[in-house]
Amino acid sequence: MKKFIGSAAVLALLAVPAFAAQNSGKVVIAQAVTVGTTQIPAAEYKVTWNETGSVTLAHNKSVFTLPAKVVAQKNSVTSIHTDSKTGTTVLVGIDLPKVSVEFTSAPAVGQ
Repeated sequence: MKKFIGSAAVLALLAVPAFAAQNSGKVVIAQAVTVGTTQIPAAEYKVTWNETGSVTLAHNKSVFTLPAKVVAQKNSVTSIHTDSKTGTTVLVGIDLPKVSVEFTSAPAVGQ
């Protein structure tokens, strides 16, 4: 019985990084954009998300945590959605292979 519990614990620890990897992707933002009051420079970003309604964009030492709604959805291409009606290019959303992200303009908790 102890061997079974030990094996189950090891499997659970090994599964945690696998689940975390499922909540990430990469996207290229070709021009500077804003989300709310946050300015995001052009770069390739690692995108990670969680169930609490925030998305993190990371490139080298730059990390942006932004409020967003994440919807599980299959997308055939990775793309970004912008709006420039106000004269500023605003990042509205990102489509990744397994999810679509819709940014909200309210600041995330802790910002």
